[in-house]
Amino acid sequence: MLLRNLSKRFMAYAKPSSEWKAPVRVVLTGANGNIGYAMAFRIASGDMLGPDQPVILHLLDLPNAQQGLVGLNMELNDCAFPLLHNVVTTDDYATAFSDVDFALLVGSKPRGPGMERADLLKDNGKIFIGQGKALNDYASRNCKTLVVGNPANTNCMILQSHCPGIPKENFCAMTRLDHDRGLSQLADYFNVNTTQLSDICIWGNHSPSMYPDVSFLKVNGEHVTSKIDTDWRVNNFTPRVQNRGAEIIANRKLSSAASAGNAAIAHTRDWHLGTNGEWTSFSVLSQGEYGISPGLIFSYPVVVDSNGNWEIVQGLEISAASREMIRKTENELIGERETVEHLLG
Repeated sequence: MLLRNLSKRFMAYAKPSSEWKAPVRVVLTGANGNIGYAMAFRIASGDMLGPDQPVILHLLDLPNAQQGLVGLNMELNDCAFPLLHNVVTTDDYATAFSDVDFALLVGSKPRGPGMERADLLKDNGKIFIGQGKALNDYASRNCKTLVVGNPANTNCMILQSHCPGIPKENFCAMTRLDHDRGLSQLADYFNVNTTQLSDICIWGNHSPSMYPDVSFLKVNGEHVTSKIDTDWRVNNFTPRVQNRGAEIIANRKLSSAASAGNAAIAHTRDWHLGTNGEWTSFSVLSQGEYGISPGLIFSYPVVVDSNGNWEIVQGLEISAASREMIRKTENELIGERETVEHLLG
């Protein structure tokens, strides 16, 4: 698969530029941070939107990060990416969000020592109010927005509530990193490649309450849930997916940046190009599917068609044990919504 994709990309680069599509604008917030740095080059190379899709990259960060953005822009230029038509560096929302087709919202205030989650929600809520209003005022009416900055689900809910001019289905929070973490563990468990696995999903919040569900898992199209040792699933797999970020920090002394950036690229690529019938995990606005409280940004199993339209997988039989796990993460999100209710538009 990787060799085939690389071959396709090389062939596309060999085409005359007249055969490429019209450029699209992509805004990346927190662009001078580690995740933004990991993402910028892959967006410019075509990894995210395809090997025939030119981009104009808008890099947004705080005023004190502008010199770093100058250096990032220099590096992007030095790569001579054929698909990168222009780079805009700014700390101004109007400039950053003007006419953008894709918004990757990575920048957010990190949780500091002694900070309660409620404080983090309130502080980041103010950031996402401003960005939601800027999207509403300046972005393309079809702009697709992915919230990566934590607490991603509730940040996305706040953002969306202040952007009534763009369809609600054009907003997601990222649980693709959790999805991929689950795939990696399961591939090791079954001694297969991740491409041989299907029908895994993440329910709920991007937090330790999330539920990585293997109830419908297939290997090479065969249902294999019954072959998963219950003790391993309950005491190893589930908590390791839920707490993988903390595990990485404990070893690396830094948060996961490259894997988070990769997940954001993969999420957006699937959202743009489709999943060919395969499941992935998107946190989207709940309309009450599977009994979840409407209005929450909740992770579901989804499929995406070739036109970039996602749809929640319907008709799944949820066991009592799974229902209990899903309810736990839903309750956490309900609590977060109550904390930031005064910040909602």
